[in-house]
Amino acid sequence: MSDDEPSASDDAPDAPGASNPDAASDVPNAVTDLRDLPAFSDGRRHSLPGEPEWPVREVAVEYDPGWFVGGYDRVEQPDGTEKKYYWAELPPATVVIAVADDAVLFVEQYRPTVRNTQLELPAGIVEAGESYTAAGARELAEETGFAPSSTSLLQEVWCSTGVLRHKRGYVFAEGLEPVEADTDSNEFLVPRAVPIDEALAIARAPPTNDATLEGLLLAAHEGYL
Repeated sequence: MSDDEPSASDDAPDAPGASNPDAASDVPNAVTDLRDLPAFSDGRRHSLPGEPEWPVREVAVEYDPGWFVGGYDRVEQPDGTEKKYYWAELPPATVVIAVADDAVLFVEQYRPTVRNTQLELPAGIVEAGESYTAAGARELAEETGFAPSSTSLLQEVWCSTGVLRHKRGYVFAEGLEPVEADTDSNEFLVPRAVPIDEALAIARAPPTNDATLEGLLLAAHEGYL
């Protein structure tokens, strides 16, 4: 974990009962597994991050607006103390590196969260039952008006692991054919074709985002750029 990505644990004194590794009596009916929690309000089941190496004494969901969930795990640390590790869980996302005619397809859009307009790779949420590649082809067509004839998964990663439970898949796409774009109501996008030999420099110039830079670096490493 890097210094600029601290783990989202609380700084409060050790929780009551920390000296007893089997104690959860301070939290009545404590849930210790995401499998025991109800589905998200939109019907999605929780993405299980893996079996814990440190004992989990409680799992709590504190916020569920419908498209992500925020909560915490109360965890027994190796020294016997307990801490609440806060997390936000989001659905998996796909990021598309689409190439045609010696150019990479970007989208230009304003991001209200960071108050920047920037060039990004096309991306979006993986819907229930979709693969990263199927979601990538769909998102590319919806956002840019180009559908690929070929897609391949370059890499699946966990993102911002100090605070997020969120997976991202990087998809390479080629063989682009024009189709009708179908953007969401909150997507105000302008497709931009960037020459391949300029794409990485564009991605490194601020403002930018991690998904765009990582996607181009992966594609370059695999010999696609």
